[in-house]
Formats: sequence, structure tokens, C-alpha cells
Amino acid sequence: MENIGTLASGIAHDLNNILTPILSVSQLLPLTLPHINKRNQDMLNILETSTKRGRDLVKQILSFARGNDDGERLIVQVRHLLLDVEQITLSTFPKSIEFKRNFADNLWSVSADATQLHQVFMNLAINARDAMPSGGTLTVTASNQVIDTNYTKMNTEAQEGNYIVVTFFDTGTGIPENIIDKIFDPFFTTKEPEKGTGLGLPTVLNIVRSHGGFIEVSSNDKGSVFRVFLPANMQPDTVVEEDTSIVYGHGELVLFVDDETAISEVCNNTLETHNYQVLIANNGIEAIAVYVQNKLTIKTVIIDLMMPTLDGLTTIRILQKITPDVKIIALSGSNDNEEKIKAIEYSVKYFLAKPFTANVFLKTLHQLLNSN
Repeated sequence: MENIGTLASGIAHDLNNILTPILSVSQLLPLTLPHINKRNQDMLNILETSTKRGRDLVKQILSFARGNDDGERLIVQVRHLLLDVEQITLSTFPKSIEFKRNFADNLWSVSADATQLHQVFMNLAINARDAMPSGGTLTVTASNQVIDTNYTKMNTEAQEGNYIVVTFFDTGTGIPENIIDKIFDPFFTTKEPEKGTGLGLPTVLNIVRSHGGFIEVSSNDKGSVFRVFLPANMQPDTVVEEDTSIVYGHGELVLFVDDETAISEVCNNTLETHNYQVLIANNGIEAIAVYVQNKLTIKTVIIDLMMPTLDGLTTIRILQKITPDVKIIALSGSNDNEEKIKAIEYSVKYFLAKPFTANVFLKTLHQLLNSN
């Protein structure tokens, strides 16, 4: 698992560097093309949403590989996630598989990481699909359930309280009795090597348990039933609206440093579109040279921490020797907390994990420029 975590970190860094310009371009194009038609606007929205989901999935892979849970917990309506899963299954599953659903009208909410729960439900749906190679029916239900003392005596993982119960029932081949106790073991799979890794169900169990829930499984030759129990959130829902207002600069000069050309180009366009002036450096050595020539006019430095030749942290230390109070935003594509800790040790207060939205990018820059 440690080796997987190391491998995942490397992949995450490269993948986040790829996702960053895609996300930025999807948000920049509507600003540069204000009269874009609705069809193209909808496609850009799909591109933005899919990129964000890819970003969140990278975080989830790292969370599993490192054995921790750093996902953001918000009030989530399970119904919305299940409806999204339904749309995906209807458009991608074989037509021989029928999808049925039955959701309670007064379904409680849960406190959860929406991306993680989406992964749980998609994993279970995909497993159901694979169990029905000749077709069948996948039925998904969601209901409220109160667990009492008697129930906890029958299932040692259960605790008394209010739960949301999401059930995936397929009419497939079923799970043999001699292996049903092994299905949540890492790397255990009955699928062919190119079709399964043995990490799907272990990931599902890991996520559900991290949310304080548990899973019950039953199976016979007429199909399988997976019941996911998630603790309900009984507090009144509080809707927090995202601040989508656009922040513009006042002609400030920004030094942007990143060895990824695509990221530099799209961030340069984003900054210039929002009334900033930009200088670009492709590595730490170039950044120092550019900074020395323009140190009296550069208002802030935005720098990637992982670069060849001279890494971001070393470059930051040198810049601070030139100008002790230089304002810096650190970027990273690895989602590694150790990098953030090191940056903080160098008095860097602003940190952005790739890929970031244009709105977050601009607001962070605005906050830094207006800080003491």
C-alpha cells in the first residue's frame, strides 16, 4: 500500500497538471466569447463539471492509497447522487439491463463527501452490471431506517441511531457462498485480470466506514443485494451559496512560474483577461532572473512547488533573501500535505492545489494582494 501511495502521488501530480488548463480554459472561454450559443455553453459546462469530478477522483485515489480521509464533508442529498448514477447507467450500460428505482419521498440527508459517495454507488452499480452479462434488472432503493438495540445485537458494526439505507439489488449470477466473506479483501477478485483490480469493493467499504456507516451483503443464485447504511444528518439543512462574483485586478504585475507551458499560458490569459499584467518563467532559475530585473514592480509571485532544475521551495527561499516580504502563492499538483507544510514553514500563507477554478485562483490572488 505504501508503494501504491507513492505511485499514486506521482500520477496525481501529472494528472492534475493536465486537468488544470482544461478546467481553466472551460471557464475562460465564456468570458472571451460572450455571445457563445447555448449548445456550446452547455458543452463547456459539461467539460468543467467532468474536469472537477476528475480532480476529486484523484483526491479520492490518494485518500485510499494513503489510508486517510481528507475529503470535505457537507450536507448531501443522497437522492441527487443516485439520480446522477441512474443517468450514467442508462446511457452506458447494455440495453439488456433494466434500471428500476424507489426512493423515499422524505429521505433524510447525510454529512458526507459527495464525490466519495458517488464512487461508492457507481462501484456497486458496475459490479451489478458485471454480474448480469446476459441482462437483468438492477433495482436501487433508498429509505430511512432507525436502528435500535436489537438490531445492533445482530450486526456488531451497527450503532443505534438514524440511517439512510441505499440498496443495490441485481438479478445476476450471485456470489458463491465460499467467497462471499472475501469480497471486501483488497486485490481479491473473480473477474479476469483486464476487467478487475480487486480494489473496487475494498474502496467502497473503506469510504462507508469512514462515514460511520456499514454494509450488509446477501446473495443466492438469483442475484445479490448490497445494503449501504449511512448515518443520517438530522440537523436542519443550511444552504451555502457559492460566491461566483468575478474579481478584477488593477493592473498589478504578477510573476507566474511553472514548468508546464499549458498551465502558464492559460493562467496568463486568465490574469490578463482580469486586468493583471503578467511575467512568465518556466523554471526556478528563470524566475529568479526575471524577479531580480523587475523586483520593484512585481507585486506577487505565483509559483509551482515541483519543478526540475530548481524546485519551488528553493526558489522561494532565494526570492525571500532578495525581498524578505515578497508575496507568494504556492501551487502544487500532488495534493501532498507535506509540501504545504514546508511552504508554510517558509511563511507562505496562500496555497492552491491543482487543478483550481478561475474563481478560486483570482480570489486567492485578490486576498493576497490586499493582505498586510
